[in-house]
Amino acid sequence: MAIDERSRKQMHDALERVLGPREAATLMEHLPPVGWADVATKRDLDAMRHELRAELHSGLRTQLLAFTTIMALLNGVTFTAFQLL
Repeated sequence: MAIDERSRKQMHDALERVLGPREAATLMEHLPPVGWADVATKRDLDAMRHELRAELHSGLRTQLLAFTTIMALLNGVTFTAFQLL
C-alpha cells in the first residue's frame, strides 16, 4: 500500500490525539518522506559502490591503454626523425 500525504496527515492527527502535538511531530519526523520502498539500504549503497568502482576501473584502463599507445607512437616518430637527421 502506497502512503500518500492524506494518509500521513490522518496518522499525524491520530498520533496528536494519543501522544500530544510535540510527540506526534517528533515521531512523524522519524518517518521517511516517501515510502520505505524508495529508501536506499546499505546493501543498495554497497552495490552502487561496486558498480562505480568497476566503471572507474574500466575507464582508467581505457585511458592508460590510449596513453601508452600514443606515447609509443610518439617515441617511434621521434626515433625515426632523429635517424633521418
